[in-house]
Amino acid sequence: MTSLSAACPCGSANSYAACCGRWHDGPQALQAPTAQALMRSRYSAFVLDKLPYLLDTWHPSTRPATLEPNPPGLKWLGLSIKQARDQDADHATVEFVARSRLAGRASRMHEVSRFVREGGRWYYVDGDLS
Repeated sequence: MTSLSAACPCGSANSYAACCGRWHDGPQALQAPTAQALMRSRYSAFVLDKLPYLLDTWHPSTRPATLEPNPPGLKWLGLSIKQARDQDADHATVEFVARSRLAGRASRMHEVSRFVREGGRWYYVDGDLS
């Protein structure tokens, strides 16, 4: 669990409460205003094992039935947003690199994620790994 005043796991200069925390819980929950804000909040949710949030923000057409929590010892090292593009008012892509380490072995995930907005809410659809 992250303190609300701690730095946000997504790497922004804001506190968790002023950044991704507001999308995870409270009156603004699930209301990330852009695909990039949703991407950052999903990364933070992965770091914090907020599995219900991840499922709730995954588009129903591609959402898995369940997610596994982080394995013991996994350390998330950071998120880098390479590019965010709006195709139109309801479709966007975000290219990112997420880094982690497990059992002394570093890993990086480079993905171009697709997002769609339906009913005023952004959802993660899927992504292409590179």
